[in-house]
Amino acid sequence: MLEVDHPHLRPTALERPAADGGFIPGVPHGTTVLAMRFADGVLMAGDRLATEGHRVASRDMQKVYPTDGHSLVAIAGAAGPAVEMARMLRIELEHYEKIEGEPLELEGKANKLSQMVRANLPAAMQGLVVVPIFAGYDRRRRIGRLWKYDVTGGRYEEAEFEASGSGSLYARESLKKAWHPELTRAEALVLALQALTDASDEDRATGGVDLVRGIYPVIFHCTAEGAVEFSREEIEQTYRERVAIARRPVAAGA
Repeated sequence: MLEVDHPHLRPTALERPAADGGFIPGVPHGTTVLAMRFADGVLMAGDRLATEGHRVASRDMQKVYPTDGHSLVAIAGAAGPAVEMARMLRIELEHYEKIEGEPLELEGKANKLSQMVRANLPAAMQGLVVVPIFAGYDRRRRIGRLWKYDVTGGRYEEAEFEASGSGSLYARESLKKAWHPELTRAEALVLALQALTDASDEDRATGGVDLVRGIYPVIFHCTAEGAVEFSREEIEQTYRERVAIARRPVAAGA
C-alpha cells in the first residue's frame, strides 16, 4: 500500500533527489536571483516568489541579504536551509570581526560561504539544494566582485554578472544583451528589473513586479560607501518609466 499510495514516504524515497528537478514535495523554494558588477560596485536583486511544486508558497519572500557592511548574499533553492545559511553567514562574519578587530577580506567571506554550501551537500543529495550568489565591494582592490557556487561548494568568480534559480537562464540572456562594465547605478537598476521581468515572462516559478499587490523585487547595491537597499519608491518609479513603458504594445497603424 505504501508503495502504491504514498511512495514518497518509503525510506528509500529520499536516497536520491526527486525526478522533477530534485525538489522534495511541500518544501518552499526560492526562484530567481542575480548579481552584476557596475562602475562603482555590485548590484544584487531577487524576485519575491517562493513555490511548492506547482503552488505558490509565498509572494513576498526575501532572497537578498546583506551579510555585513560591504557584502551581500542571494539565495536560491530550498527556502528554509537557504535563509538559515544566509543568517549563519552574517553571524559568523560578525563574530570574526569582533574577535579579530577587523572584517574578513571579501575573498575570505566567499570562502566561508563555500564551506557552508559544501556542508549542505548531504541535504542537497536529498533534494534540499541551496545555490547562492555572493557579492561585495573589495575595499583593498577598490572594485565590486561576485561569485557563483555549485552544489558541492565549488566557488567561481564572475567578472560580469551571474544568475541562479529556475529563471536564471532567461535572466542571464537578458543581462547579456545590455551589460557593460561602465554601467551607472541607475542603469544597473534598470537592467536588473528588465532581467527579472524577462525571467518571469518565461519561467512560471519567477515572480515579476506586481503593481496590483505592490510587490517589487528586493534589490541592493554595494559600493565603497557600503551595502544599501533600493527604496520601493525608486524601484517602482524606475519600473514604470523605464521597463513597463518599453513593453507596451504599439497600436496597429501607429
